Amino acid sequence: MKKSYIFFLASALSLFTACSKKDDSTPANTTTDLTATINSAQQVPTNNSTAAGNFEGTYTSSNKQLTYKVTFSGFTPLAAHIHAGAPGTNGVVAIPFASLTSPITGTVTLTDEQATQLLNNGMYVNMHSATYSNGEIRGDIKKK
Repeated sequence: MKKSYIFFLASALSLFTACSKKDDSTPANTTTDLTATINSAQQVPTNNSTAAGNFEGTYTSSNKQLTYKVTFSGFTPLAAHIHAGAPGTNGVVAIPFASLTSPITGTVTLTDEQATQLLNNGMYVNMHSATYSNGEIRGDIKKK
């Protein structure tokens, strides 16, 4: 009987200790700074526009949020957004911008696929105008 009691006490203590350990499986809160120079040379196909802009962003992995600021000058955009697509290729719109006035700012929550694309040079800013309806200026987003 004494052995059973000691075994029970040791088992209970072991279970209590195991349950009280810190869970180390929670992912770290990683922040990644992002940038892009936006110009006509990166547009696919390129054009002769002299318009220019800049993208600055921060991606936070814990909440999958991208916070961004886009500034531009030299033209009036009719549409602007972030596309999914590698440098030199055209892709689909992933994140529409709510404003077309510089500076454009926003915060969006990304899907897992979008986060992977963003962190692996698979997204770009594209800005369209009446003169260049397929895109006047573009900036491939990359890590700082």
